[in-house]
Amino acid sequence: MAAPLGGMFSGQPPGPPQPAPGLPGQASLLQAAPGAPRTSSSTLVDELESSFEDVSELRNELQRKDALVQKHLTKLRHWQQVLEDINVQHKKPAEVPQGSLAYLEQASANIPAPMKQT
Repeated sequence: MAAPLGGMFSGQPPGPPQPAPGLPGQASLLQAAPGAPRTSSSTLVDELESSFEDVSELRNELQRKDALVQKHLTKLRHWQQVLEDINVQHKKPAEVPQGSLAYLEQASANIPAPMKQT
């Protein structure tokens, strides 16, 4: 009885026993879903690499778009500040300069220019 066990029973190929499908283990992790054709390990590696590329590309795209959003937010804050400054200037009451000459200059600035008659 020193003969190897492989090939001892009919229907079994000689060599080490193969793990049963569906059992946990490294070999079952590489197996395709039931009913799907099995793929070679090189194809699985290719799929994994392409998935990591797609993830990397998506991450890069998100970073690019995030930088673009930050750029637009900076511009938006700038223009909001400009508008706020303009509103503050219009809400300030006009300061009347001191002295009678300054008062006349201020008053004459509000008088419309004479219309040319034709």
